[in-house]
Amino acid sequence: MNDTTARESSTAPPAATAPDRPRFLLRKMRSSCATQPIYKWTLPAFAGRLPDGRTYNTCPSAGICKNLCYARSGTFRFSNVLRSHENNLQYVLDDPKAWEAQMTKELENDRYHPHNVRTHVRVHDSGDYFSEEYLSAWLRIMRNTPEVVFYSYTKEIELFEKRVRPKPPANFRWRYSYGGLQDELIEPGHLHVDVFPDEESLAEAGYTSQAPSDLRGAYGPETLGIPANNIAHLKKRQGARTFRALQRAANAEKNDRRAKRGGPAARRPKSD
Repeated sequence: MNDTTARESSTAPPAATAPDRPRFLLRKMRSSCATQPIYKWTLPAFAGRLPDGRTYNTCPSAGICKNLCYARSGTFRFSNVLRSHENNLQYVLDDPKAWEAQMTKELENDRYHPHNVRTHVRVHDSGDYFSEEYLSAWLRIMRNTPEVVFYSYTKEIELFEKRVRPKPPANFRWRYSYGGLQDELIEPGHLHVDVFPDEESLAEAGYTSQAPSDLRGAYGPETLGIPANNIAHLKKRQGARTFRALQRAANAEKNDRRAKRGGPAARRPKSD
């Protein structure tokens, strides 16, 4: 797949032998919504290096979230777990047509079509739509498997406004996630999610909590809130502010530094 954010470096060594392809690409999520099965597709979070030497960035629009990401700590960093997620990414990069075909065929399997129950797929509980080609592949998968409902949280607002919103698959629901480099593109009326320090601050802001069911990401109201994961060092780093507030502060600080480097704005000459 040709893209600019997850690609082989020109100085990387020759690609290693392709990893074994898993029988199933999707894994079942543990969720409090036990009445409807939810499966997930996972990529490694943010940036790293594949075993064959290639570097990648699966979250090109990550902002402050990259330093507060639950998927960059804990069990996600166990060597066997990380390797599984990197295998997923390597499959997408090295043989995107085969990956797309396998994903489509897998979703036709009876395991994803229990009697009288709709299956849901969360695309990315880690990672994001790192290129337009990769997003296009998912849109084709969705249109070819209309019995399944897909949903995503994403920070790729510009890409989605260009490629998804004009004509989305009927079975796709997405929600923009604060804490990224494109936060300013989230407009009133856009379904969105923000990460709060706790349930109390979430409720005080008038947001609906995602905690009772991850499917609120698909079916919840415009303003959805996620209480911060109970990871001590990340909670300490986040403090009392939301991802949205932290990103605004980071943007303001960056603009201030830029203004200081540039000096006072040049005065335009007065017209006669």
